[in-house]
Amino acid sequence: MQTLTLNNGVQMPALGLGVFQTPPQETRAAVTTALELGYRHIDTAAAYGNEREVGEAIRDSKVPRHDIFIETKIWISDYGYDATLHGFDKSAAKLGVDQIDLLILHQALPSDFDRTVAAYRALEKLLADGRVRAIGVSNFMADHLTALLDATSVVPAVNQVEIHPYFQQRAVLDLDDQHGILNQAWSPIGGITFYPGYGEDRKSVLEDPAVTRIAEAHGKSPAQVLLRWGLQHGRSVIPKSTRHERIAENLDVFDFELTADELAALDALETGRRGGPEPETVTLAAYGRAIPEA
Repeated sequence: MQTLTLNNGVQMPALGLGVFQTPPQETRAAVTTALELGYRHIDTAAAYGNEREVGEAIRDSKVPRHDIFIETKIWISDYGYDATLHGFDKSAAKLGVDQIDLLILHQALPSDFDRTVAAYRALEKLLADGRVRAIGVSNFMADHLTALLDATSVVPAVNQVEIHPYFQQRAVLDLDDQHGILNQAWSPIGGITFYPGYGEDRKSVLEDPAVTRIAEAHGKSPAQVLLRWGLQHGRSVIPKSTRHERIAENLDVFDFELTADELAALDALETGRRGGPEPETVTLAAYGRAIPEA
């Protein structure tokens, strides 16, 4: 497994298993499968409602806890200094751990950015106390990130955002790079490009001729090519699946390399079309929901 070094020196496996939209009853089996196959990075979130099952799978595995990198996220409903500290307590208890490897804010909440800043200061406190090993953000755009950096002391280790060849967010990625913030891709194989609601003319990046042509040249699947594209750009990638064969396939991406021309061909697929929610539309009124106690 390739590892990446965060800006505070912490080592993180470059590829992890994501469990977004994975029902709790399926999460435990998916994480168990992933750990058996060699995954050592699991990405979850308070809002996913499956942290408890992630923790159960980790505890029941034969893998030592210190070998597994656990990443989770604080939801906007738990923003604010004290509320975020309690959000950590809820997540840690559900996961069954004393320390979380990477704790990030799930959204920027631009409609109440003071609350976002207070939440991040709580993460800084947790980091200083050793309760988390690294802190970061998710879905922060350039203006959100600039405002956060101006108001806080610890540069985020990670910014997890939607990244795939059809939507590359280069301005955000460039700003992250300038500050030593690792770009982490959710939907790294572009699964969101064929979700219902993406549009009537939606087209899966997995079926793009440029992607399938490169996959055929390497004897790999389109998904493996897209994961390799992200890894060769120095990013962390978090593919999700509940199927044994797909979980195994997504890990099998460290035995080939894309050429410079192939990377350029994938880079050229940018459409500028976001699949996930517009960050500016994320408000407590629209997206707030209570995160249950442990």
